[in-house]
Amino acid sequence: MSARAPERSDVLGGLSFLDRFLPVWIGVAMVAGLALGRFVPGLQGVLDSVKVAGVSLPIALGLLLMMYPVLAKVRYDRLDTVTGDRRTMLLSLVLNWVLGPALMFALAWVFLADLPEYRTGLIIVGLARCIAMVIIWNDLACGDREAAAVLVALNSVFQVVMFGVLGWFYLDLLPGWLGLDTTSLDFSPWEIALSVVIFLGIPLAAGYLSRRLGERTRGRDWYESRFLPRIGPIALHGLLFTIVILFALQGDRITSQPLDVARITLPLLVYFAVMWVGGYALGKASGLSYERTTTLAFTAAGNNFELAIAVAIGVFGVTSGQALAGVVGPLIEVPVLVGLVYVSLWLRKRWSTT
Repeated sequence: MSARAPERSDVLGGLSFLDRFLPVWIGVAMVAGLALGRFVPGLQGVLDSVKVAGVSLPIALGLLLMMYPVLAKVRYDRLDTVTGDRRTMLLSLVLNWVLGPALMFALAWVFLADLPEYRTGLIIVGLARCIAMVIIWNDLACGDREAAAVLVALNSVFQVVMFGVLGWFYLDLLPGWLGLDTTSLDFSPWEIALSVVIFLGIPLAAGYLSRRLGERTRGRDWYESRFLPRIGPIALHGLLFTIVILFALQGDRITSQPLDVARITLPLLVYFAVMWVGGYALGKASGLSYERTTTLAFTAAGNNFELAIAVAIGVFGVTSGQALAGVVGPLIEVPVLVGLVYVSLWLRKRWSTT
C-alpha cells in the first residue's frame, strides 16, 4: 500500500483563491470572450492582425505566459527517471499517435458523415497532440511534472514528424481504402516545427534557465519557496487571458451557428472521455503511480488546438467549416478537462487507499 495522500479537503484547502474557483473564472473568461467577439465590431480583425507561427499574437503571448511558470517548476535533474521509464513513454506514444487519431477519425465519420468540412476539421484536431495547456491541467491535478515535460517534448518531436503523414493517412489513404470521400492536406511541415519551437521551445528554455540560474545563485530552497510562488499565478493568468482572446476571435461564429457547434460537440465529448478514461485504465493496469497515470491521461486527452486551428485556416480558410471545428475544440476541451482535474483529485484520495 502506498503512503497516504492528502485528503481532498487538504488538497483544495491549500489552493489559492484563484485556483480554488478556477472553473468559475474559466467560465467567466469564456463568456467574456464570446461577448467581446460578438458585440465589439472589428475586434477580431485587430486581434488576428499579427500572427506568430499561424497563431494570433495575443494568444501566442498568453500561451507563453501560461507555460513558463509550470516549466520553471520542473526539476530537470530528475528527468532521467522519466526517460528511463520506457513503459510510460510507450503507453503515451500508443495513446497519442495510434489510438487518439484513430478514435477521432471513427467519431468524425460516425457523427459527422453528412458534414464533410466539420468532419475534416475534427480529424485535424485529433492529429494535433497537446503540447501546451496539458501542462496546466497536469499540474492542477497533481500529476508528475517531470513526466509531463518529457511526454510533451516527445509529442512535439512526433508532431513535427508524424502530423503530415497521419494527415495523409486519415484524410486520403484510409478513406480511399474504405470507399469514403477523401481530402488532401497541403501545408508546410516547417510551420509545425516553428510552432513547436515557439510554443514549447521558448518557455522550456526559459524554465530551465530560471531553475539553473536561480538554484546556482540563491539555492534550491529559495528558488522553490520564494521564487516559484511569486511566478506561479502567472500561469493561470495566462490561461484566462488566452481563453478570453481565443473566444473573442471566434465568438461571432460560435454564437451565430449554435446547431453546428452542437453537432461538433458530441463527438468531442466522447473523445475526451474515452481518451482520459483509457489513459487512467492503462496506467492503473500497468502499475503506474497516481502521478504518472494522471500525466498519461491528460497528455492523451488534450489536443494542440492552436496547431489545428492554424492548419485548418491555412489550408481551408478562416471562414471554413474546418476552422470552425478547430475552434469548437477548445470550447469543449477547456471546461471538460477542468472538470476532469477535480475528478483526478478525487481519484488521488482513493488511490492511496487501494
